Amino acid sequence: MTQLTWDDVAEGQEISIVEETPSQRLVIWAAASGDFYQIHYDDSIANENKLPGIIVHGALKGMLVGRLLDEWIGDEGRIVRWGVSYRAMDRARLPITVWGRVTRKYEDGGRALLDLDVGVKQQDGTTETTPGTATVELPRRA
Repeated sequence: MTQLTWDDVAEGQEISIVEETPSQRLVIWAAASGDFYQIHYDDSIANENKLPGIIVHGALKGMLVGRLLDEWIGDEGRIVRWGVSYRAMDRARLPITVWGRVTRKYEDGGRALLDLDVGVKQQDGTTETTPGTATVELPRRA
């Protein structure tokens, strides 16, 4: 894979989109994070809690945003910071879209930086469930 450089990116550019339908990953995430709250893997418990079914862990959605950034910037890029807010639930077994868009391209102290809006939304785009922002540093073209 060719390394993305700062020179290759423009403000307003959409970054690679990841579409995922969380199901088995929920169990793996529960084991990795220690979050075994049953609303993430047991439909009857989710329904007892007045949910329409099992829901995706909020922190898993944040990790998916981190994964999107990491894969997009490549081996020589660096995530300076990223964060998301958990605004709405996403049901498991339904597709979600992890996205990003470059909002600012600038230099600071010799570093080639990009600010992005990032997030997770329901695939039909009606609900932005996990909005956030990020700053990444990319190498310059040689």
